[in-house]
Amino acid sequence: MTILPVALLTVSDSRSLEDDPSGDLLRDSIVSAGHRLMDRFLVRDDVYAIRAQVSNWIADPSIQVIITTGGTGFTGRDSTPEALLPLFDKEISGFGELFRQLSYAEVGTSTLQSRATGGIANGTLIFALPGSKGAVTLGWNEILLKQLDSGHRPCNFAELIPRFLEHLKIPGGDKTA
Repeated sequence: MTILPVALLTVSDSRSLEDDPSGDLLRDSIVSAGHRLMDRFLVRDDVYAIRAQVSNWIADPSIQVIITTGGTGFTGRDSTPEALLPLFDKEISGFGELFRQLSYAEVGTSTLQSRATGGIANGTLIFALPGSKGAVTLGWNEILLKQLDSGHRPCNFAELIPRFLEHLKIPGGDKTA
């Protein structure tokens, strides 16, 4: 298994890092899976605060995965997808689709109210999960745990990470542009 460096962001107007059950669950899951938690932060539900923190991590070459929790609903303050979508070089549309499909078994048509999303920016995987513990558990156990495991077959994101920036390779050399 490849050990991946992960950053974790909680998006909330009502929580703190000391009172963040979904973030704590993700933190423990990341570490239990053998990955390295590089940073953990909490920001208010604000497009620019979210975008600023995620942008800092995208620019950091030591972080390969960013997972956010919260801010994916439809209320006026829910703004995680709006913050992240402009940052993506490529959207992982199947992540949100699969999350909602799996979630349907637990919450029925209420799964329509989730805007879980994923993408790649500057070679960094980014996944946005809803803020409930149930959603975090589902997203981690049924999708992310497997896709961040280089041993998962038939394929996984972990083994693709080194290839995300291959378009920047200079022909005949090993330097990136």
